[in-house]
Amino acid sequence: MIDATPGAWRPLPGPDAILQRRKQIVADVVRQGFIDDLHPLCGVLDLDTLDELMWSLQAVYPAELPAVHTIAAKAITLRPVLARFADAGFGCEVASPGELELALAAGFPAERIVFDSPAKTTTEIARALELGVSFNVDNFEELARVDQAVSQAVARIGRPRSVIGMRLNPQTGAGAIDAMSTATSTSKFGIGLADHRDEIVTAFAMRPWLSQLHVHSGSQGMRLEHAAEGVRLTAEVAADIDKRVGFQQIQRIDVGGGLPVNFRSDRITPTFADHRAALQAAVPQLFDGTYTLVTEFGRALTAKAGTVVARVEYTKVTGGRPIAITHAGVQVATRSIFAPEAWPLRVEVYDPHGRRREDPALVQDVAGPACFTGDMLAVGRELPAVHPGDLVAVPDTGGYYFSTHFSYNALPRPAVYTVGTDSAGDRRWSLARRAQTIEQIVTEAGEPSLKPLPFVSPACPSD
Repeated sequence: MIDATPGAWRPLPGPDAILQRRKQIVADVVRQGFIDDLHPLCGVLDLDTLDELMWSLQAVYPAELPAVHTIAAKAITLRPVLARFADAGFGCEVASPGELELALAAGFPAERIVFDSPAKTTTEIARALELGVSFNVDNFEELARVDQAVSQAVARIGRPRSVIGMRLNPQTGAGAIDAMSTATSTSKFGIGLADHRDEIVTAFAMRPWLSQLHVHSGSQGMRLEHAAEGVRLTAEVAADIDKRVGFQQIQRIDVGGGLPVNFRSDRITPTFADHRAALQAAVPQLFDGTYTLVTEFGRALTAKAGTVVARVEYTKVTGGRPIAITHAGVQVATRSIFAPEAWPLRVEVYDPHGRRREDPALVQDVAGPACFTGDMLAVGRELPAVHPGDLVAVPDTGGYYFSTHFSYNALPRPAVYTVGTDSAGDRRWSLARRAQTIEQIVTEAGEPSLKPLPFVSPACPSD
């Protein structure tokens, strides 16, 4: 685990430190030849920033408070990076069979994995029980499947080791980004608390093996106090269940993740300490040791550690507006391209030698390589004049931007590198994921031995 003792205290990096690391990253990308004609963009994760974010979460929850901190696999589906979280004592939250196998391959013990898919198949439920993976039931129909699976597991292996819970939707409303809001009255996630409170309590009372409540009411664009209200309502249900059954049946409360990230600057805000303060103000009983807390942060643990670096291929002026054509677009910044107001990204300009340009700003557009008009990283942005051969760096892309590749135009997945400071104080680079080759794209497009079905002409209508 990360050493969180006072002597090993590691403060969160300030904006200046993050900027200096990014400047060095771009310079090193050029020096090591990571950008060329075959590989005109790459991603980089700064492990120092990643470690400091991990440490800051663990540090605000003292060792005497039972807690399981998990990294949301969907935010960073890179096996070497997930392994770093596993080595630091984290668990892993997964939402699909692929993410489950990735977590196991990265070295997370089964008892520190939480499986949160809203569409678990019977096979997936049985595998979770066999492995001893924790999971949360998303709806009453799934609960009926789990009833049967638990009975079968008891007959085969005895009492399952899995911590089994139920995901609640506190129905507290949306935040600033509707598509990211998980606690609306009609959200697809969990069982509506206002709709089914009595049924939820009864379901637990009938099943002593249900011992966890899960809520995920935070998200990008959500105030901390709003998210904490969902946790408070969930804790009230836990108290109702325990009162109904006459003992403490609820052993764990999973508060999810969803801590927003500041995409406007290099300042890390809000912090995990801010998140804990909001929870403690709303639900002080969470911190008296009664329950084990589970967290499922993703973007907040990874975003500030990541940078996309891409080459500028051409520049032109259209309608009086300078436009830079780069190799970073919808394939790596899908959410930002399709919802730029909700997911704006900063863009920095570096010269071909990796030196940050500080020239007077001009209003310019920065476009991606995909074949549609909306593939724009920035529109009408004030930036130093961009030239062919320059590099653009896109900060805050460590969360999701390396794990949600969009294969439009058969654009390949870029290489992702990691860099961190070793015990001697030197910065060491490693390859986290190889760049996808054109040959791999062609292979994935279908087997050459497969023959298309013969064309059958439609019958002519009768006279």
